[in-house]
Amino acid sequence: MKLFVGLGNPGSKYARNRHNIGFMAVDRIAADHGFSPWKSKFQAEIAEGRLSDERVLLIKPQTFMNRSGKAVGETMRFYKLDSTDVTVFHDELDLAPGKVRVKAGGGHAGHNGLRSIHEHISPAYDRVRLGIGHPGRKELVSPYVLSDFAKADSEWLEEVLRGVSDGAAYLAKDEGGKFMNAVALRSAPPRSSKKTEPAASERAPAKSPEPATDDRSLMQKLLDKFR
Repeated sequence: MKLFVGLGNPGSKYARNRHNIGFMAVDRIAADHGFSPWKSKFQAEIAEGRLSDERVLLIKPQTFMNRSGKAVGETMRFYKLDSTDVTVFHDELDLAPGKVRVKAGGGHAGHNGLRSIHEHISPAYDRVRLGIGHPGRKELVSPYVLSDFAKADSEWLEEVLRGVSDGAAYLAKDEGGKFMNAVALRSAPPRSSKKTEPAASERAPAKSPEPATDDRSLMQKLLDKFR
């Protein structure tokens, strides 16, 4: 079994916050892949299903961000899982909006949700870092992550969530490269290499044929005129 953890804060007040993009990611996976309805257990909302041939449990801790690790640790111990069976989806200030990266282990970089998970299960778990960009100054970080995505973010956010869902089965099989390819196909679709014929209205008007050059002398032209 794999444990996919989305990080966020519970309640409608926070639902569209940048900090809740982890919740959004697992919600999309659950909806697209026919997971069970969400239910309350282990101080979290959980949904169970399958991705490819792998049994997967999705969880959204309901303990607020800075205590996320408590719910993750409780769930992991109940199902007798190792920390390496856990993948956490979280917002990432150090990535531009729309960028996604997979990472195995490492530090928490000051992210309170990851910090809590470190304390409860160790740093040896996988992460899907979902870029939201940085506001520019440290003192602006808290209001920035706790504010809603702007309307201008809607398009890239939708494509990222669709890409994450498309590639979720690869994550369940520990195929991070294929997961990243699935995300890239949504967020940066390849351009066609075929050259299309321009529409008739866009074509340049055809040039009239150049008149033939008359090389006759003036005398020859006069003679030819009176023939």
